[in-house]
Amino acid sequence: MAMSVIQACRSLALSTWLLSFCFVHLLCLDFTVAEKEEWYTAFVNITYPDPGVGAGAGSELRSEKTECGRYGEHSPKNEVWGQVVMTSATADRQACDPNARFAVPGPGKLWIALVPIGNCSCKEKIRHAASQNASAVVIYNFGSSNTNETFTMPPSGIDDVVAIMIPEPKGKEIVSLLERNITVMMHITVGTRNLQKYVSRTSVVFVSISFIVLMIISLAWLVFYYIQRFRYANARDRNQRRLGDAAKKAISKLQVRTIRKGDKETESDFDNCAVCIEGYKPNDVVRILPCRHLFHKSCVDPWLLDHRTCPMCKMNILKALGIPPNADCVDDIPPDFEASIGGPPTNQITGASDITVNESSIAVDTPIRTVGILQVIQDADPAPQAVESNITTSIGKKSIELEFS
Repeated sequence: MAMSVIQACRSLALSTWLLSFCFVHLLCLDFTVAEKEEWYTAFVNITYPDPGVGAGAGSELRSEKTECGRYGEHSPKNEVWGQVVMTSATADRQACDPNARFAVPGPGKLWIALVPIGNCSCKEKIRHAASQNASAVVIYNFGSSNTNETFTMPPSGIDDVVAIMIPEPKGKEIVSLLERNITVMMHITVGTRNLQKYVSRTSVVFVSISFIVLMIISLAWLVFYYIQRFRYANARDRNQRRLGDAAKKAISKLQVRTIRKGDKETESDFDNCAVCIEGYKPNDVVRILPCRHLFHKSCVDPWLLDHRTCPMCKMNILKALGIPPNADCVDDIPPDFEASIGGPPTNQITGASDITVNESSIAVDTPIRTVGILQVIQDADPAPQAVESNITTSIGKKSIELEFS
């Protein structure tokens, strides 16, 4: 019952840990997914006269289309076209000054402002260009370690002006054409929708703390689990050693006989040894248990050492002999096993002497055979306590007389 409760507690603890881990993992994933950015690329198509051809062949145009732009965060995702222009003064090329003027083409023509990044925010640049009726604002990256880098510009507060960012090489290419007084037309179209997820510092800290807490809980649980296993194994080994010592002490108290020719055990109708399933033969050494069952000594001793019970009736020899499992010395044996007359210890049930008795230790002309007396006691029905004590006393006296004779 106790082991089943322990197993149930272990299973409950493990299940709780797994559920907690899954819950925290899902919660962390939800935090990381919550922070995401949606942005759109832009196709930038520029058309300009081929500068390598003579002035008389201005009708030949070159066209380049690349998906290199990136719309601003709140910029209208619309298609727009027009002539690309920069500020009139080179000193105002950054377009950070509200008074900076763009080289606007003739009235009624659509134009797109080209401005490099830097010196002020993109929001200010877009506002200055929009105040001069620009249909779109193209800001190209400049001075970055990654020349092809673009990012989503923050909202400018103007909802009707398209604002995109292009990489530095493309911006410098268009600037080079404009500085050579080449008219550049630009056509901007919507590109691919992108969804980018970010892991914030809060999520990272939360995941790290949760992971550390789970690891500490797991480590504490494992330490507790193995300490309990170690204590249980030590207690089990200690209990096994105590039971083994008690079993050895009990086995030493059991009676031992040597089968002789003509004994009842050698007859064919007598029960065989329940351990080896073989009959008894002359000169076989047998051990008699308190329940009056006998077995071969070599067969039953290992069994008793491991199980401490009779192989047939399952009687516990420790309880029958009154030996506690944790007995460490002979003094712990109850006084019931000592003869009241000071003789050798006797068996509690059979009343026979626990000392090994062989025919060789008795004179041949002795009129009383100890083996015969033991057989009479074994075959006889249990007698009242008074009769049993009389038999024990008489056997003790005759044994003493035989020894002195």
